[in-house]
Amino acid sequence: MHLLLVEDDPRLARSYQRNLEEEGHTVEVAFDGEAGYQRALAGRDKFDAVILDVLLPKRNGIAVCRDLRRAAVQTPILLLTALDQTEDKVAGLDAGADDYLSKPFDLGELIARAKALIRRGKGAAHPVLSVGDIEVNTLEQSVRRSGQVIDLSPMEYRILEYLIHRPRVVVSKRELLEHLYDYNWEHHSNVIEAHVSNLRKKLDAGSRQPSIETLRGRGYRLAIA
Repeated sequence: MHLLLVEDDPRLARSYQRNLEEEGHTVEVAFDGEAGYQRALAGRDKFDAVILDVLLPKRNGIAVCRDLRRAAVQTPILLLTALDQTEDKVAGLDAGADDYLSKPFDLGELIARAKALIRRGKGAAHPVLSVGDIEVNTLEQSVRRSGQVIDLSPMEYRILEYLIHRPRVVVSKRELLEHLYDYNWEHHSNVIEAHVSNLRKKLDAGSRQPSIETLRGRGYRLAIA
């Protein structure tokens, strides 16, 4: 997942970021509501989810959420709150948040909630996603083609999962880089080509139908039979 975390406490923000990145996710951090709003607005097609604290300087989380929805940003939003008042949680949901989590919380629950929001947000409430004869089980992180199990590396799996969430959409190399890594990796674009090449070989072994199209100068997309 490529996540935007908006948290004003630097200690908590770095802790959440470190733990999420250790789980294989890419995390960008904003430390106040205004910065979080601007980052979410500019990255509406980049972030898989926004993790948004309620008590923020400059603009509180509920206002950020409300203003993003007014700007037609549909990125799933998970609110983090230390407030146990029911009216505060209702206010957040009414502002357009998809879910909330009360502090303190378990990191595993945070990840599970974020993944559930992303599946719902992409129209994939069921964990098994299919394009043609390719199936990806996002809970098991397993892949099959024509019923045969395909053994992928973690990076190959993440590329395929990203593509299968966007059938018929051309995904640029830059978009894959921003989803899989952070901005410091932009000059290593050749790693994307290598991973896509290995992924294609594994998926296409024993099949006559190409799995991934390369559109020169534009990017990649899953081939639809």
